[in-house]
Amino acid sequence: MNFIDPVSGTHYSTGTPRWCSDSGGYLNLSQGAGLKRADIDNSRHSVWRYAKAIAVDDKHAVTMGEGWTPLTCGDWNGVSVLFKLEFMMPTGSFKDRGMTVMVSYLKSRGISEVLEDSSGNAGASLSAYAAAAGMRCRILVPETASYPKIAQIAACGADVVTIRGTRQDVAEAAIRLSSEIFYASHNWVPFFAEGTKTLAYELWEQLGFKVPDNVVVPLGYGSNVAGCERGFGELLRNGEITKMPRIFGVQAANCAPYYNAYQAGVDHLVPTTVTPTIAEGIASSKPTRVVEALKAVRNSGGSIVAVSEDEIIAALGALARKGYYVEPTSAAAAAGLTQLLASGAIKPDESTVLVLTGTGLKASEKIGELLKLKAREM
Repeated sequence: MNFIDPVSGTHYSTGTPRWCSDSGGYLNLSQGAGLKRADIDNSRHSVWRYAKAIAVDDKHAVTMGEGWTPLTCGDWNGVSVLFKLEFMMPTGSFKDRGMTVMVSYLKSRGISEVLEDSSGNAGASLSAYAAAAGMRCRILVPETASYPKIAQIAACGADVVTIRGTRQDVAEAAIRLSSEIFYASHNWVPFFAEGTKTLAYELWEQLGFKVPDNVVVPLGYGSNVAGCERGFGELLRNGEITKMPRIFGVQAANCAPYYNAYQAGVDHLVPTTVTPTIAEGIASSKPTRVVEALKAVRNSGGSIVAVSEDEIIAALGALARKGYYVEPTSAAAAAGLTQLLASGAIKPDESTVLVLTGTGLKASEKIGELLKLKAREM
């Protein structure tokens, strides 16, 4: 396994940890061997049941039992849908799926202090896994980040620093600090996507070693899209599946760089007006792996849609009334599914997985305001 600079084609050994190429560009991982169903370790109920397909020796695994989240049957707008409950992770979001692999890799290479920028969930996840690994951790967050997320990060012992400005300003501040502390960015270090690919393995296994027709995910930087493409792609090359599911990414219309590039039919970012969105987890104005994410969606036959703030709020309330108390970012995916069903892009008789990525417990105050919730007086 090597790091690969997708622009120059330069290969770097993974023996030395790095988060970018010599020219400052992002890196990908070379193609993995993948998995066959006989390789699954059924004694482990975490992402490490797929250890034979993960490019980190599991003797270095830093794990808290992440993964193997429920896949429940339900309906959305009268259509049968499978809900993948990724918010039922140790720190309350899907980020744990990638973080266990990334932190395990960094620990195996002797990294003792890490830096990350985050709107909340990634920081909460890294702070927890860094604590479990005995690493020091600094997290930069937007000054607008919800207090419950900041509290969660700080409680795990991380040094939390708020940054004024946009989510992109926070990322740029982290890059400036990367000369002092290893930049363990889930958006830059490709071992994170090596972990999120296990979402594909889990869906395949939980569906009786079959794949759904469609997977709908919130889309910010694109780690779930990249993970699905990598995981299902490995299964396809190993002959375990005969087709890729269609991957649909959902963005908030207020911050939709992928959507605008998709609509323009290009593989690079185009001018995009960005305004605040309640879906803070996908408020990424300059995502990293633009080419790869767009290619993954297009090659699968899926698409990218953008949803309004009102659509997100409506979906948030509808999910809660079904018992799924999730943060607005997750509700964005459900709002996107509403659009996709209405347009006929997804048919009622197809098998569709809606991925719910983060718990609403981290955003209860905001959810209460959005849904105008209050107790009734006796």
